Amino acid sequence: MTGADTSDPPGANGIAPTWSSSQKDTVGSSNFSSRVWFTVGHGILNEVYWPRVDRPQVRDLGFIVADDNGFWSEVKRDATHDVRYAGAGVPAITVTHSHPRYGLVLRICADDHADVVHIEATLEDRRDPSDPERIAHPLRLYPLLAPHLGFSGLRNRAWAGTYKGRAMLFARNGPAALALASEPGPVRQSVGYVGASDGWQDFAANGRMTWTYSGTDPGNVAGMTEVLVGEDAVHLALAFGTLPEEAALQASAALAGHFQSAWDEYIGNWHRFIRNVSDCPEHVSEEDRALYLTSAAVLRTHTDRTEPGAIVASLSVPWGNTRNDLGGYHLVWSRDLVEAAGALVALGAHETARRALAYLVATQEPDGSWAQNQWVDGVAYWSGVQLDEAAYPILLVGALRRGGAAHMHGRPGRDADIFEHLLTDRALDHMIAAAASFIARTGPATAQDRWEENAGLTPSTLAPVIAALVVAADHSPEPAASYLLELADDWNASIEEWTYARGTRLAQEHGVDGHYVRIASPEVLQGAPLSTPVPVRNRPPEASLVPADEIVGTDFLALVRFGLRLADDPRILSTLSVTDALLRTATPSGPVWRRYTGDGYGEHADGSAFDGIGIGRGWPLLVGERGHYELEAGHDTRPYLETMRRMASRGGMLPEQVWDTEPIRERGLLPGRPSGSAMPLVWAHAEYVKLLRSIALGHAIDRPEAAWHRYHGVAPKPSRATWRFTAPRPSMPAGRTLRLELLAPARARYSVDGWQTWADLDARDTGLGVWVADVPASAELAPGSAVDFTFWWPEVGRWEGRDFRVTVMWDRAQ
Repeated sequence: MTGADTSDPPGANGIAPTWSSSQKDTVGSSNFSSRVWFTVGHGILNEVYWPRVDRPQVRDLGFIVADDNGFWSEVKRDATHDVRYAGAGVPAITVTHSHPRYGLVLRICADDHADVVHIEATLEDRRDPSDPERIAHPLRLYPLLAPHLGFSGLRNRAWAGTYKGRAMLFARNGPAALALASEPGPVRQSVGYVGASDGWQDFAANGRMTWTYSGTDPGNVAGMTEVLVGEDAVHLALAFGTLPEEAALQASAALAGHFQSAWDEYIGNWHRFIRNVSDCPEHVSEEDRALYLTSAAVLRTHTDRTEPGAIVASLSVPWGNTRNDLGGYHLVWSRDLVEAAGALVALGAHETARRALAYLVATQEPDGSWAQNQWVDGVAYWSGVQLDEAAYPILLVGALRRGGAAHMHGRPGRDADIFEHLLTDRALDHMIAAAASFIARTGPATAQDRWEENAGLTPSTLAPVIAALVVAADHSPEPAASYLLELADDWNASIEEWTYARGTRLAQEHGVDGHYVRIASPEVLQGAPLSTPVPVRNRPPEASLVPADEIVGTDFLALVRFGLRLADDPRILSTLSVTDALLRTATPSGPVWRRYTGDGYGEHADGSAFDGIGIGRGWPLLVGERGHYELEAGHDTRPYLETMRRMASRGGMLPEQVWDTEPIRERGLLPGRPSGSAMPLVWAHAEYVKLLRSIALGHAIDRPEAAWHRYHGVAPKPSRATWRFTAPRPSMPAGRTLRLELLAPARARYSVDGWQTWADLDARDTGLGVWVADVPASAELAPGSAVDFTFWWPEVGRWEGRDFRVTVMWDRAQ
């Protein structure tokens, strides 16, 4: 290797760092012991994660092809590329780049035993063999590496060095280091600051590699190495360690072996996983079968190895090439985790799904909830509370315990037997009781909906929560079991009172009786009208407060999915008419739905990246949810599978959102194709797998048997009206029992004649941190009368010191 320039590279610190584009061609990892996860986008290596699935350490590793005589080409910009798997569901990746002057084939896999990504690069010179320029100036390959160690582009230090005599590039930031080595070894190496003295800037300024800087100070840095390409392929090893020497040792050891051996072993271990995946149902197209197996690999790839059972939402940062976010989507959401675990059950990957349940048990908060999202070690990242995230783990227990997946695959009883050895009954019972208690104490309004934007009452939260209460009752002793069923019935009976708006402007415009709102204000529990405004996130401040009955979304479909309403319920059909008119968009890939009217989470109208405000686009996972509804309605569901498949990337990755308006080609935004949001989205792949399995099952695989058996899609007749300090309702329908729900032992004193007389009720302990006192319905509670009440608190030996009143009204439900 030629001598390095010992002078300092100019442009210290470099430009502001960003991550790479979230539009991934594919993702991969070892199915054995390696702790690296890689992504491929635009045909090159993008973010690489180590030593956990939530720790990105590299922005990208790209390539320049040049002849050292003025011709140079950045592969990801100038060449077209094709992405292939080594086999269905086996993420050993071959990328073929085509350019008039050259062809470059990359084979990419992880080492099964070391924290190394292997890349084999085969370069073809497409000039005429007799061209003297080809002989005088052969093509050379220039790998360009942008480390983001410490999962940030800041404070990285890079240098060109050696390990045991082998030249390689190094980078370090605190306890994370990497090394990039090649066979054959580099002719020259250089490091610099991004945007000023990196290798790409060298080519842009000089048309060839002229800089050989040996080291940088901390900043946003990059390295480049020059490799002469002979008849044999180039073998690159990107290795990680806590020290540079550890990374260098792993890189050297990787290069001491044959690339083909690492490739074959990697493929073999993935085949062992795929062989255990349940076969596709009959009459599924080959294309759908391929995406089914790809989805299985995506779910498996997003699973951590250091913290078994943790599954992150996406190995991507939405609009990552415009920001340096710490979190991105490489975090654990309990809702997304259960969506993924449910798909793994459907796939027959029971062991992985059971580890996910064990992870949920271990990361449950003391109050019974789960963090809004968290790193894989259970440390919270965002601090919001979403009621459905306490419900989904209960539903996962129910799904596993009933052995539904085992029965579906023709192995009744087998799954249930294995499940008994996963966790102790004590651990599971404690988790269920704590989660059910949290729901009972804090519901029915959620602090955040499933889109993490609003507090209030929404069908997408109420449906899984009510279903989870019924499932929890099946696994609870008395008196908790009876109370959970009563609570589920009360909330189920109240869904329309809380979320179905009649006679609205939208209803009149679309010729229907009414519609479910996306989310109702929590003030509805205190008697406020459904039109009470709610804030809409990701919009300019002047447009952020909108009447709730002016906003519709797809959230109401959860009522059918979880067995609380029938597909032909007139209110469901009315809302379908409104949402299809306002949220459905036709694209060349098929129809897609936006989340709700006025959604601001997406690119701007000009295609520029979401920056806190924007315009929400169509979500492929909502296509899957609509497919599940159509299945329950008895309609053909296969077109929805096909639409989701058409929206996938060339490597089979399903995005969070697709572009759903006129094309903006200069930004790569085409109708029905992935936008700049997260890709792949694990939730979308889970939805695809579950839709495919649901078709074979004949109903939504997420539908809990306990909830279906209790309700069969029909709301129970309301018999109680609930009062809480957090929801002090001012009135109640006549003929119902007034239930007072408290979070501490109490004696309720009530009167139905304006305190001329009174009676006392001792609140009974439900065993879930809730005490209830029921004021019975009687002749005295006629419309126009009122119930007055107050409380004695025995634990502190005092009266509440104020009275409360609930007025009795005519029951509009009668």
